[in-house]
Amino acid sequence: MIANPDGRAATRLGRAVRATTDGAAILAGHREPHRGNNWLRDVILGGQDGLVNILGIILGVIAGGGSDVVLLAAGFAAAITESISMGAVGYTSSVSERDYYEAEKARETAEISTVPDVERQEIRDIYAAKGFSGDLLDGVVDTITANRETWLTTMMDEELHLQPVQSRDILRTAVVIGIATLIGHLIPLVPFMFLARTPALVLAIVLSAVALFGVGAYTAVTLVGDWRRSGLKFLAIGLGAAAIGFFVGRLFNATGA
Repeated sequence: MIANPDGRAATRLGRAVRATTDGAAILAGHREPHRGNNWLRDVILGGQDGLVNILGIILGVIAGGGSDVVLLAAGFAAAITESISMGAVGYTSSVSERDYYEAEKARETAEISTVPDVERQEIRDIYAAKGFSGDLLDGVVDTITANRETWLTTMMDEELHLQPVQSRDILRTAVVIGIATLIGHLIPLVPFMFLARTPALVLAIVLSAVALFGVGAYTAVTLVGDWRRSGLKFLAIGLGAAAIGFFVGRLFNATGA
């Protein structure tokens, strides 16, 4: 048996238990900031929604025979109202996520207090599924369940796969989604403020296509996947959805509504 500098035995059981305990302690004191990467999700959610929505409105107004004044009025009204709305949706969604986490945490806390044997068995099942067995498994279970906070943290992470939502994350989500939605609206709308309708429409579609492809490509590069395929997928979905606005406008124009 080899002793570590801190005096603890370096047996296989000792190493496994210590690694599990230290890992849980670190997790309890310093949560891995997985939510930090959610800014990309928020940007895509707001930006893509805003861009596709306003491009659909632009195409619909043009196909319906609306004037440039109507186009800009409808566009900016949609940009302001939907940006606020999307930010509010992001806020309430994050609040709901936080409340759900707290409710599940309270439930797990109560179960650890009232039915500890059941919760202990759940810890055993979790680590047995990871390949632990025999004395090694017993040691890991005993170590985790010896500390209520570690026990609770492990249940929240390993069983429910939930992480706490900080108040700063809730505000950040609302702000990022709101700003991204506004920017998404402005990309195809701004050309109509400076150019005639036809060149403005061409530029709006080109800018929208570039933005959609760029977001898709960046998503693949940042996360996983082929950047070309991801870019084309975002492009096809975005322009395809916006095209619906054009056909709706043509329908209303054809029927004289």
